[in-house]
Order: sequence, then C-alpha cells, then structure tokens
Amino acid sequence: MSDATKSKLSIFEIVLKGTIIALIITIPSIMAFLLSWFILDDFMIAIILGGIVHFIAMGFSLKISKKILLKK
Repeated sequence: MSDATKSKLSIFEIVLKGTIIALIITIPSIMAFLLSWFILDDFMIAIILGGIVHFIAMGFSLKISKKILLKK
C-alpha cells in the first residue's frame, strides 16, 4: 500500500471528527447565549454575546481541526 493511500481518512473518521469540531464550536456559543439571556434578560445583548463567543470558538476550531484531522 502506498503512502498516499494510507494517509487518507475514511468517511466515518471525517464525519466523526467533523461532528466533534462542530460541537466544540456550537456548545460554547449556545451556552453563552442562554446564560446571558437568562442573567441579563436582554435578547439582543444575548445574541451579540453568543455571536462573539461563536467567532472566538471558530478561531480556535481551525487550530483544533488541524490537530484532529491529521492521520498519523
């Protein structure tokens, strides 16, 4: 088997690792939105805070995906 064939990820691995990355991105932003909405009782501020946390998590997900998606 050549090196190019061994280094490819299977469809299952891609889906599994993509789901993990999606959870890493969405869970913090949803939690920030819900907590700020219940604590501050202001929907618009909660949306803004959730969006900020979401974009920060997206920045970290790039670094995480490079580590997770590489096949060793």
